[in-house]
Amino acid sequence: MIEPYRIAIAQYPIEFLEDFSAYEQKVRRWVADAAGQGASLLLFPEYSMMELVSVLPEETRKSLEGTVHALTAYWDQWEALFMNLAREFQVHILAGSFPRAHKNVAAFYGPEGKIGEQEKLIMTRFENEEWFIKPGSGSRVFDTELGRIGVAICYDSEFPLLVRHLVQEGADLILVPSCTESFSGYHRVKIGCQARALENQCYVAHSPTVGDAPWSPATDINIGAAALYGPPDYGFDFTGILEQGEMNVPCWVYAQIDIQKVIDVRRNGRVFNYADWDLQKRALGGLVD
Repeated sequence: MIEPYRIAIAQYPIEFLEDFSAYEQKVRRWVADAAGQGASLLLFPEYSMMELVSVLPEETRKSLEGTVHALTAYWDQWEALFMNLAREFQVHILAGSFPRAHKNVAAFYGPEGKIGEQEKLIMTRFENEEWFIKPGSGSRVFDTELGRIGVAICYDSEFPLLVRHLVQEGADLILVPSCTESFSGYHRVKIGCQARALENQCYVAHSPTVGDAPWSPATDINIGAAALYGPPDYGFDFTGILEQGEMNVPCWVYAQIDIQKVIDVRRNGRVFNYADWDLQKRALGGLVD
């Protein structure tokens, strides 16, 4: 049985940095703070590394497509940074996501090294029409000493079947790194996260970028509040909101993950959303798959 553990969910500020060394120092401070507070799992937001646009030449920063090409050159350094920090602090880190070779890729690291990657599967209009980020393929659940964990990057969390697949593969916790430039965008992801927690009677952790970055055309405005959601049922808060940060304030939001509560609510909850999923098909007389 997996013992309860602490998760740190970032409201991560996009800031102007002088060079990659300044980025390393910033990320190290954030990881050290979370580890110092007893967190075993750290979640960073989608496109959080886009603050590295600030270290690029000014002309390069002006081009959306140019930033993707330029930032791809930092992949190896970026990966080494998070891999080393996970090992040094003996924590698991979902290191946000990175626009690598026109795919939006989230990478997961643990104390023993790299655990794996998850690509974003469905692109927003901005990513598709203006930034030319291409849809990824495949969805997997990561086996860790903290349990089976799935990742749904931002917009992916708004699609029930994508997350349902992860849960059917054994995920009890879904990590949702996000980057949204409006309150409506933030609330779409937030509502999606809460709905997925309700439908699947599982935990969903949501980590957004925050702050203004006028020098970055892709992440110039960032709005959100980090949170951990669960089903509004026995063992969880009646709102389904287990912990939530103050809107747009850079910080870690800490929460407790107890997988036994997921097991218990699926067995003894007031309702059985997780087990009753297929009853939708019967109710509609086989009109849907």
